[in-house]
Amino acid sequence: MNEREVIVRRARAEEVPGIVVSSSLLFAEDGGERDPSLNVDWPRRHGAEAFTAALQDPGRLLLAALHGDEVVGHLSGSLSGPSALRPVGSATLMALYVRPEHRRARVGARLVDTFLAWAREQGAVHAEVTASAANADGIRFYEREAFRPQALTLRLNL
Repeated sequence: MNEREVIVRRARAEEVPGIVVSSSLLFAEDGGERDPSLNVDWPRRHGAEAFTAALQDPGRLLLAALHGDEVVGHLSGSLSGPSALRPVGSATLMALYVRPEHRRARVGARLVDTFLAWAREQGAVHAEVTASAANADGIRFYEREAFRPQALTLRLNL
């Protein structure tokens, strides 16, 4: 493998600690800056257990972006439905992070492509992702990946 090459694949148990670090970076960079109600300690306190459980759940996807043995990014996704209210299956991209030094090299796009292929294989009719309205770079990224606005959440902090 080329030293500069980043591979994207389903995560393995031995990569969970690196995914916890990646998730911690995401929470600090995105959530902690844009949503003061978010528990930025969640990855450190609960990430290992949650990510390990996701590896065993057929309705969840956990991807790792690896540079050698180092986790340089991750994606987590899940399936829902069909239900009486919405009689189609849906895939939700729950979290995506790529370390800054690996951005602009299509690592994020490759993570999304792998997620979308998995969603299709699982029979999902659509995929969705939520991004903070203040995250203009994230929104542009998802729009480049063909996601389009569908709903708007308005919040009043009390």
